[in-house]
Amino acid sequence: MDTAHEKQEKLKEYFKSMGSVAVAFSAGVDSTYMLKVAHDVLGDNVIAVTASSCSFPKRELDEAKRFCEKEGIRHIVCTSEELDIDGFRNNPKNRCYLCKTELFTKIKQIAAENSIACIAEGSNMDDNGDYRPGLTAVKELGIYSPLRHVGLYKDEIRQLSKELGLNTWNKQSFACLSSRFVYGEQINEEKLGMVDKAEQRLLDLGFRQVRVRIHGKSARIEVGKDELIKLFENAESIAEYLKSLGFDYVTADLEGYRTGSMNK
Repeated sequence: MDTAHEKQEKLKEYFKSMGSVAVAFSAGVDSTYMLKVAHDVLGDNVIAVTASSCSFPKRELDEAKRFCEKEGIRHIVCTSEELDIDGFRNNPKNRCYLCKTELFTKIKQIAAENSIACIAEGSNMDDNGDYRPGLTAVKELGIYSPLRHVGLYKDEIRQLSKELGLNTWNKQSFACLSSRFVYGEQINEEKLGMVDKAEQRLLDLGFRQVRVRIHGKSARIEVGKDELIKLFENAESIAEYLKSLGFDYVTADLEGYRTGSMNK
């Protein structure tokens, strides 16, 4: 089996074969690493495209802008408002498919306008084991998945990111705020804002890995298992703040943070 460094060399060769690439950039661990490697290999033949919407927190958009400015990468911010997609607000099980189809259709247009040959997204090998309808859209639209192509896993990406001096090497995992809703529950601007503010408060308190899942007017907080004690120590103030946002009940999930907990 290839080592992480051997996979990184294959990744560089893969980008060379593309010639030019538009990277779907969310400022997360995976897309930041991928963008860095692509830019190191292709230079000005790389552009970063970030979608702005009410399900993407401002802190993440600001971080994406800062990174591209620091690295000298051409950065295009487009509006891709999921709530305007027909049927999205009803939160169907193929929600991510609808979103990714909208997003990558827009990125394809941006790439064409800028004479960019390929589009890349940042899923990795760990994404193969969960329910990921968005990957169907990726396949249908001919979007490249370089990290999966060379077989990189999340832990390897973190390791390589640290060696490259990327601040995101130990950044918490993040998914769009719409993923906090149980399938079938209506998504709207108000509830997205409640979740965003609730998670921001927990991050401000120093919690590293955070999800605030929304069930009607109830909040189910997921933090890392090693942070549960801290959550209980701050329970009163956290509950008070979340209720001020509009939640009627505030609960802690004793299983702690895990990806895809809404897919059940």
